[in-house]
Amino acid sequence: MSGDDVSRILEQIEKDRVKFIRLQFTDIIGMAKNVAIPAKQAEKALTDGISFDGSSIQGFARIEESDMVLKPDISTYRILPWRPDTMRAARFICDIYTPKGKPFEGDPRYILRKQVEEAAKMGYIFNTGPELEFFLFRQEDGKPSLELQDTGGYFDLAPTDLAEDVRRDIIIALTDMGFDIEASHHEVAESQHEIDFKYGDALMTADNVITFKFATKTIALQRGLHASFMAKPIFGINGSGMHTNCSLSTMDGQNAFYDPAAPLQLSDIAMKFIAGILKHVKAITRVANPTINSYKRLVPGYEAPVYIGWSASNRTALVRVPAPRGRSTRVELRSPDPTCNPYLTFAAILAAGLDGIKNDLEPPKSADKNIFHMTAGQRKDEGIDTLPGSLFESNQFLMADPLICNALGSHIVENLNLIAEIEWDSFRTAVTDWETKRYLATY
Repeated sequence: MSGDDVSRILEQIEKDRVKFIRLQFTDIIGMAKNVAIPAKQAEKALTDGISFDGSSIQGFARIEESDMVLKPDISTYRILPWRPDTMRAARFICDIYTPKGKPFEGDPRYILRKQVEEAAKMGYIFNTGPELEFFLFRQEDGKPSLELQDTGGYFDLAPTDLAEDVRRDIIIALTDMGFDIEASHHEVAESQHEIDFKYGDALMTADNVITFKFATKTIALQRGLHASFMAKPIFGINGSGMHTNCSLSTMDGQNAFYDPAAPLQLSDIAMKFIAGILKHVKAITRVANPTINSYKRLVPGYEAPVYIGWSASNRTALVRVPAPRGRSTRVELRSPDPTCNPYLTFAAILAAGLDGIKNDLEPPKSADKNIFHMTAGQRKDEGIDTLPGSLFESNQFLMADPLICNALGSHIVENLNLIAEIEWDSFRTAVTDWETKRYLATY
């Protein structure tokens, strides 16, 4: 960072009358963390960085090697619009370094940045457009509940959709923070919503996912509501996904997935990218669907994709190619959910897609029938496999996939494995309400 850049940002901080600055970063499981500093410490943060104890952050460092340094990315400077003017706060998203000045291998943002750089060496820019769904629940005695905030349905309007004002406030706050909001609407389930923002390069959109969740939860809380990005909070209704649209563009801005002369107008690059995703998607699932609860969403019957296939016309396929072509040509992976760490998820998707390009992989024939209506035998005849059915199973697939493990790095993989083992052991030994209702009176 040049001295001119530092001076420019310091002038902007003073002009904005900022009192406090949040230095934001993300842990391995995708939770936003921050270190707050008074504005007068901004110059030190921008030049030398701010030290913190990494041993207190899940999956970061052992206590004997815990010193970490936060270095702000000046392009992420934003005012937090919900803070009062008298206590105005701003934030930077930070990269994490060791005291020796090397990027920290456990920083999810660094992991994605490495894959983006690999794509750049091949002449490509990786763009993503995530679509996050979430629920709004009522608070009871200051704690989140499962009480629905409204009874609306898909694309409903007020007064059925009581969250319209909340979505409006969220959109205003996000717009103030530089988001280009494209649409918002009520989703299929009661109290379920979606706000879509414009696609962009993968690092920027991963930053936006973290900011989106943070801002949505904050605005909802101010309204006495709890915004939940849990994949399947309520049995019997649709869960929340984070469909991820992906594309590669050339350095001169051309869409590398578009070929007007090719079948379906999809280039060889697009087909190879699809093939790479399908080859590695079981390992990607561990990253894109990282909780025990994630696999309660990935079941047939609720529009969630569970069958490994692709199509240009079929929403039941795991990988879909939406209809628009030209600059809008893209591939949509429908399995991720919003509990994922977007940096790691995008890195895994990109690594898989680039593997398809590097090794000239070919995808299977497209699945143009309604896969949900097929029998198990019909799916077998069509060569359509299924996603892992549990965190335990997907973690095994991750551990057996050297390409995705290499893309994420040994530090991240070792900690993901440890987290999965602890979570699974805790889950499998728990006695649930279902079990007591099912067995207590009988046995």
